[in-house]
Amino acid sequence: MTTHDTYLSPLTWRYGSEAMRSLWSERRKRLLLRRFWVALATAQQEAGLVTAEQVADLAAHQEQIDLERAAEIEAEIRHDLMAEIRTYAEQCPLGGGIIHLGATSMDVLDNVEALRLAAAFDLLQGKLATLLRVVADQIQRHAGLACMAFTHLQPAEPTTVGYRLAQYGYDLLLDWQELARARQGVRGKGLRGAVGTSASYGQLLEESGWTPARLEARVLELLGIDAHPAGTQVYPRKQDWLVLNALAGLAQSIYRLAFDLRLLQSPTIGEWSEPFGAKQVGSSAMPFKRNPIDAENLDSLARQLAALPRVAWDNAAHSLLERTLDDSANRRMLLPEAFLLADELVGRATRVVQGLVVREEVVARNLATYGVFAATERLLMEAVKAGGDRQVLHELIREHSLVAWDALRRGQPNPLANSLRADPRITQWLLPGEVASLLDASDYVGDAAGRALAVAAMLREAAAAGGDWGNRP
Repeated sequence: MTTHDTYLSPLTWRYGSEAMRSLWSERRKRLLLRRFWVALATAQQEAGLVTAEQVADLAAHQEQIDLERAAEIEAEIRHDLMAEIRTYAEQCPLGGGIIHLGATSMDVLDNVEALRLAAAFDLLQGKLATLLRVVADQIQRHAGLACMAFTHLQPAEPTTVGYRLAQYGYDLLLDWQELARARQGVRGKGLRGAVGTSASYGQLLEESGWTPARLEARVLELLGIDAHPAGTQVYPRKQDWLVLNALAGLAQSIYRLAFDLRLLQSPTIGEWSEPFGAKQVGSSAMPFKRNPIDAENLDSLARQLAALPRVAWDNAAHSLLERTLDDSANRRMLLPEAFLLADELVGRATRVVQGLVVREEVVARNLATYGVFAATERLLMEAVKAGGDRQVLHELIREHSLVAWDALRRGQPNPLANSLRADPRITQWLLPGEVASLLDASDYVGDAAGRALAVAAMLREAAAAGGDWGNRP
């Protein structure tokens, strides 16, 4: 029973969904172990090795998980899988004696792990599809809203809010594709025995007319998974590394979105903010604070997930010869934690993006303040087209701009538009009204709106076609 009188991982109760926690629970694991043993016995019955009554007995008790009894046995024999086998056998008077026939521990565990990986991907897929649609909605809503863009954290040229959002959306689309690839690459170990040769199954099937390959194919068919064509006592540990990399890539995209949101929520820019509840408390000391707690939480959890692929790398690199056990303990935490972190990141990011506040009046004010600098580029081009000297005009605009930046640093309004419009060295080529129009940067966004809408359409298309991630066990 879960209590708060002992250490609990925050993933046990604070982060991640109930559905993902249930998938990685000990009960679900043992249900899948028994599913494997029933599939193995079913195939062996078809090969004439065990009776239909024995298989029926195993199936009848398949869901009677008894964690307390298994723990008692494990405390005595110090082997968790054998403890579950003995617990199951005690419940099955007819079939108990044939559980795990011919198998080694990893024949069971690595096929069960593949089942859990596939199911975890499929659960994550549904949540990520929702995030893609939510991002697409926000892109469409703000596709044409001009705002100031920043390079080097300095005002640059205008873009649109929708096109900025499209950058995050496109990152997530690339993650979607990479996660689909990783999902489709998930394979089990198959029935390969202690070192990957299937020798034990060959011995078992010697007079049955079946080959180890036929038995393996039938068990995998019953489980609904495929196996890697080569393996040792375990499936290739590189699979875990590829899975973790895909999840870390998703975390990277969400991290960037959240970090930018934190910058844009700071009062010095103030254009965006995450949703903030009417009764939400921002700080225990400072009642006025509206801290970006969700965005900071996303960056914190993403940083943790980003560190996990290194452990999977070591597990794969140190999988010496046909098997070592030095990956076993960390994999009990590694895979569940990675998916629970990803699950929390996607769910929380969805809520943040869905409730995103875009303060259009602040967007317009910042654009008016800083956009005029960017708009001097087209003023320069039009003045040259009218007959002016490009180098002379460039220096003239530079001098005016430096004076304007100095005024802004002193907290004064930006004087650049007025000073350029009043300079006869400019107005000899362009009328003052033309200068004012050219220095209005609100429409100097190129094809940003169209590109943003194109990305939104791509996100919706991917989310709608989400069922193509792979065969589901």
